Amino acid sequence: MSDYRFNDLFTRYHGNPIIRAWDIPYNANSVFNAGATRVGDETLLLMRVEDRRGMSHLTVARSKDGVTNWKIDPEPTLLPSPHTHPEEVWGIEDPRISFIKEENLWVIVYVSYSRGGPLVSLATTQDFKTFDRKGVVMPPEDKDAAIFPVRFNGRWAMLHRPVPAFANVGAHIWISFSPDMKHWGDHQIVVPARRGAWWDANKIGLSPPPLRTDRGWLILYHGVRMTASGCLYRLGLGLLDLEDPTKLLARSDEWVFAPQEDYEVVGDVDKVVFPCGWVSEGDELRLYYGGADKRIALATARVSEMLDWLEKHNRMDWE
Repeated sequence: MSDYRFNDLFTRYHGNPIIRAWDIPYNANSVFNAGATRVGDETLLLMRVEDRRGMSHLTVARSKDGVTNWKIDPEPTLLPSPHTHPEEVWGIEDPRISFIKEENLWVIVYVSYSRGGPLVSLATTQDFKTFDRKGVVMPPEDKDAAIFPVRFNGRWAMLHRPVPAFANVGAHIWISFSPDMKHWGDHQIVVPARRGAWWDANKIGLSPPPLRTDRGWLILYHGVRMTASGCLYRLGLGLLDLEDPTKLLARSDEWVFAPQEDYEVVGDVDKVVFPCGWVSEGDELRLYYGGADKRIALATARVSEMLDWLEKHNRMDWE
């Protein structure tokens, strides 16, 4: 299966999927939705692994070229800890990784699946072997969160997606600020979900962490459309101001990536492409995404082409 119309910006790796459940060195139902970063001369994925009970944990995979020969930790890297963090009782999911140069550490923002619903938690690490859990930073229901790698006027900023109690108001991408990464405030919507027939109407969410470019913070986000056969996840682009990330500068009118290959269309949850991590080296970008909540796949792009495309396809009057 192939459709050239969706390959303008992203090129799927010909050897997809790059990691499957049977590549995990212990029993697993599925592996998907991995955070990504560079550690030394290696690409590191922090993968969501779902066990055969239905609970998720996080496991590290490393590769020299970021494409092949993945070395996967022989046992789970970060397990839920419900005895010390009861919000993790039903697992931990969907990590996003930001390297904080100022602190010389990586910040991992992930979803804790509590009895009260999914919520945003945060941990830090310097080696991806030991982790300092900071605990819950946003109440449920909240997901799809990542922290910016720099401060703004002395404060950290985080994008996230709370879900309101009233479904008819939509689920949007919000931004919040913190002096210490623990206490967050000044909450406001930064990317609203569109309405009506748009591909990203009613419910959207951040995909990988924001990427700094010379034109602004580039974001890739998913739109969730409800169809007669279930949910359909597709991806679009946005751009936030470099100095004031509450300002949305551009937003794509069309989606740029959608489920089309068998490994994206059929799985535990059909018709889903869901990235939690990307790695850029110069103009080259590697996007790591979950395919149908079952396996991990890879697509490549050029940052300059993404920005040029967004400039031409910017649509801010979406009502």
